[in-house]
Order: sequence, then C-alpha cells, then structure tokens
Amino acid sequence: MAVIPPRRTPPTVDKAAPVSVLSSSWRAQVRWLGATVAALALVGVLGLLVGSRGIPPLDLLASLFGLDAGTGTASIEARAILFDLRLPRTIVGMAAGAALAVAGALMQGHTRNPLADPGLLGVGAGAALAVVLAISMLGLTTPSGYLWFAFAGAGIAAVIVTAFGLLGAGRRDSSPATLVLAGAAVTAFLSAITGIILLLDTATLDLYRFWSVGSLAGGRDLAVLLPVLPFLLVGLIVAFAHASTLDALALGDDMARAMGRRLAPARLTGLFAVTLLVGSAVAASGSIGFVGLIVPHLVRRITGPGHRWLLPQCAIIGAILVVVADVIGRVIVSPSELPVGVVLGVVGAPVFLILVMRMRGARS
Repeated sequence: MAVIPPRRTPPTVDKAAPVSVLSSSWRAQVRWLGATVAALALVGVLGLLVGSRGIPPLDLLASLFGLDAGTGTASIEARAILFDLRLPRTIVGMAAGAALAVAGALMQGHTRNPLADPGLLGVGAGAALAVVLAISMLGLTTPSGYLWFAFAGAGIAAVIVTAFGLLGAGRRDSSPATLVLAGAAVTAFLSAITGIILLLDTATLDLYRFWSVGSLAGGRDLAVLLPVLPFLLVGLIVAFAHASTLDALALGDDMARAMGRRLAPARLTGLFAVTLLVGSAVAASGSIGFVGLIVPHLVRRITGPGHRWLLPQCAIIGAILVVVADVIGRVIVSPSELPVGVVLGVVGAPVFLILVMRMRGARS
C-alpha cells in the first residue's frame, strides 16, 4: 500500500517586507537630500561672507536683504562687494560645480569606468583651442568676449570624438573603450595645436593661463553665466531623465539590450548632455578639473549606484565643492587669491591617487 506523503505547506512570504525596505530606503535618500541642500545653503552664505577683504557680516547681510545699514563708505563698499563680486561668483561656482559633477557621473556611467572624467570627450581641449583662437586672432580678452567661442569649441570637439568613436567601433553603437580612445586622441591633437599657438604668441599665453587654471574671479559675473544658463539647464534635465538608462547600461550592453534599450541613441543622448554641461561650465568658469572625477565617488557612498538619486546629489555636492574651494582660495593667501582650479588640483590629485590605489587593491 502506497504511503501518501503529507502535503507541505508553502512558506509564507511577507509581501510587506519589500515595501517596507523600499520605503525606508526612500526616506533615507530624502533625508540625505535635505541635508545636502541645507549644506549648500550654508556654503552659499559662506561664499557671501568670507573673502580677502574684511567686511562685517552684519553689513553684508543688511545689504543682501535690503535693510538700512547706513550710507557711509563702509556700507557702500559692502554692497559693492556683495552684489558685484561675491554673489555673482558664488552663483557661477555653484552652476559650474553642479554641471561638471553631473557630467562626470554621466561619463562614468556610459563608459563603465570609475576613473572616467568629462575631459575624456575632448570637450575641455576643444574649448581651450577656441579660446586661444579668439584671443590670438580676434583680440577678445574678457570672459564675456570669448564665452561663445569656448562653448562652440566644446561642442565641436564632442561631435568629432563621437563621430570617430562610432566609426572606430564599426557598428552603430560605439563601445565605451572605443569612445575613450577617440577622446584621448582628439584631446592630444587639439592640445598640441593649442600649445603651438601659445608658443608663437606670448600675449595670448598670459591671458590664456588665467582661463586654463579655472577661476571665478576676473570678470566671472552673471553676464557670463546667463547666456549659457539655458544650455546648462537643458543638460541637467536630459541627464536626470537619463537616469534609468544609465542603470541599465551599468549591467552591460547585452543586458541593456535585453531590457529594451537602444544603445546608440542612449549613448548619443548621454554625450549630448555631457557636451551641454561641460561646455557651459568651461565657458563660464574656465577649465576646472577633478570635480567630475571625485564627486560621483563621494556621492555613491551615500546614495548607492542608482542614478536616480546619484545625479541630483552630484549636482548639489559638486556645487558645494567648488564654492568651498573658491572660499579657501580667497583667504589662504590673503590679500591675494588662488584660483579655484588650483585649489581643487591640490586637493584632487591626492584623492585621485587614493582612488587608483583602492581600485588596484580591490582587483588584487
């Protein structure tokens, strides 16, 4: 006589658990977002109050909110410093930092290379060559004068790199490695041309050096930012809308295709956003390095790899980093100033080496 085994009751699944986990994770992300926004506001106030010239904080705050702080020379000077110098450069620094950090996250997501930087697209080299040509051939000597040349040079360089990347891959969707190699080659070529021009024209070299180190002083006011602000905002919107595609690309090309993603349009969209962001940033503030490389690594420690939260946090922390570096540059050699690009270079180079060593240790 056959023995019928007892029917096993399937284990019960707590359907509420995943929802609870997701809800907790969402709340944590919102808390982090609120904390970084508060930090950005604090840094913005710091950028208004701190500088090489000692102005009482009450005078600056009174000028900012339109209160009667007196009509003496000190109050007039405080208003001039606030509205003509510190407020514009703080806003430009926030915009440039946000754009470069988001562009760095896009580049690392598309190339699946944690050491990728917006400079890999040749955008900075293209902008530099255009600025040198504008100074040398047209005599433009102010940031507002060569603004559009920098933006156009960045766009043309990105188009050239993308075209070579597509041709070199031999198919419609260029591989990340091919794109990086094309960017390195175009960057080297454009940098060589820039170097030749600078060797032959020392007057251009003097003006170009100030732009190349990245600075928020010397005419970096809202008149420089406002013309490129629409392009910067479009770049941010495209980047944020691109977050789910970046998550799919992080799983590999085959998995992204299986999820219904078209690789060629996805990469072209990402490169379009990077071009708008980096072109706007370098046109407004000069060549500022390490922001796009460092910030995404810092942000992943609090958001994880998902780009839905990563990209907005990169924008906020990138803005914080640039303004803090600018404030440090104002006071560290007071009454003179260090350009923000120099401060970030001093801090960024050791951080970059640490990242490389950690990656090497993880692979070992």
